Amino acid sequence: MSAEPHPTLPPVRLPSDAELARDALAAPLFARAVRLARWAGPDTRVGVGGELAAVQLPEAAAVLGLDPADEEGPVLASQAWRVAVDTGLVDVTEPDDGGDRGDGGDGVGGAEEESGTAVPGEDLALVTGGAPGDVLDLWLAALDTVLADVAVPDLDDLVDALDAGGEIDFDRLDWNPGREADFLDGVLANLYLLSVSEHGASDGPVPLPVLAASMVVPEDMRDPTDAVLEQVSDAMMRLDDQFRQLEPIGLVEFRPVDEALMAEADDEELAAGSVAGAVDDEDVSRYGMVRLTPLGLYGIRARMLEAGVAAPAVGELADKGADALLDAVSGYPEGAAQAEIEQWLAGREVPVAVAELLAAARGADEGGPLRRLRCQQALAPAGPEAEPAVRAVLDDPELGGLARVWLAERGVADVPAPDGAMVFWLTVDTIAAQLAADGDTEELPLLMQSLTAHHAGFFDQVWRVEHPATVSVLEAMGRMHPDRKAAKEARKAAFKARSRRA
Repeated sequence: MSAEPHPTLPPVRLPSDAELARDALAAPLFARAVRLARWAGPDTRVGVGGELAAVQLPEAAAVLGLDPADEEGPVLASQAWRVAVDTGLVDVTEPDDGGDRGDGGDGVGGAEEESGTAVPGEDLALVTGGAPGDVLDLWLAALDTVLADVAVPDLDDLVDALDAGGEIDFDRLDWNPGREADFLDGVLANLYLLSVSEHGASDGPVPLPVLAASMVVPEDMRDPTDAVLEQVSDAMMRLDDQFRQLEPIGLVEFRPVDEALMAEADDEELAAGSVAGAVDDEDVSRYGMVRLTPLGLYGIRARMLEAGVAAPAVGELADKGADALLDAVSGYPEGAAQAEIEQWLAGREVPVAVAELLAAARGADEGGPLRRLRCQQALAPAGPEAEPAVRAVLDDPELGGLARVWLAERGVADVPAPDGAMVFWLTVDTIAAQLAADGDTEELPLLMQSLTAHHAGFFDQVWRVEHPATVSVLEAMGRMHPDRKAAKEARKAAFKARSRRA
């Protein structure tokens, strides 16, 4: 999978390897490959590329419970055999003379063509006797085979591109293997991002036109032109065919484009409908819907990691220190951060874990406020056993306010009241953390209003606060505070703070 420079993706939540391995073994195409590997033996005949001899395809189809007389049966058997060979589930010995293995030994030209042989491969034992990771490695190899097949033009396109001599005219075909592979990688990467983003598709399916448009329509184009819509339509039809091929390996759940819809609409209408949001939920599904399965999320993440893309998974920080935890979850959406924190806390002694978190939350750097916000989030479920570690930082200028809030929320007695400097410092730190976490949200102005309403003469004093984010917080309040008078005071205070720093 090719990798474009990209910031760290949100973390994905994956089932255990054991659950994923069960899903892999249940994927129809992989299951067929395993069954054919068990069937392979001394009488199995293969050709130069390791493909199953044509005369054996009906038997292979029958082994898979498919109808040998149905055209689809031998095709599915041939595909499963290729997966078995490419993954090492089957070991093949190719014919020495490179003869045609498709004649079935009928003796064309008066002599029987030689065939190679096939037997179960050593890796077949891993299916039942290996660890879940071994099964997943075999499935990833199968996925690579399927993705390579999906990027190849379909048979109709190949036939149309034949020249007078029966050779494929690649110029007429307009097929570039690298370009096709990059397109499919980009589609799957976009689908992955929509799946893991907290405000994206989540567990829901993605309409096919939306996915196609994400690859075709320029980000700054508000109203796609007819030419662009035609490209979206072409991409939709391409993806419709590709996702049909990817579903049997367990990568996606896919609802194809409604054939009746394709007959009713021309290319422009087909692409414009859901891209423009002009159809209701029921109609959207007719344009095709796709979602990555948990196994699909695992597979695409594995390919991203191999390509050098930072694609974290919830739980992989469980054995790291508190500093690594807070640094990482500072860039996570809130829900994912909470899930990661919970896994980090599991199995740790609460007093020790709380002390580590508080120590890691310190710092006057730009990321400090958000680390402290995530620390506060981590401390929220802690019980009375955390109190000694929290009390230990009451006099800390950076953590004292956080500690008082935690103790007060639990109704702890004899909590010393904070002085004015600590109150203002905590206010700046809190707003700075929210700005870093969510940016300019609708809720933030209400938070600003609530914090400033409790302190008379707030803007007369806050500009003196020795916090690295004082200026940026006041500038944000000048933009966002819902009270116009307070916003004006915030801008004046920001000017004073900048002058003081200068």
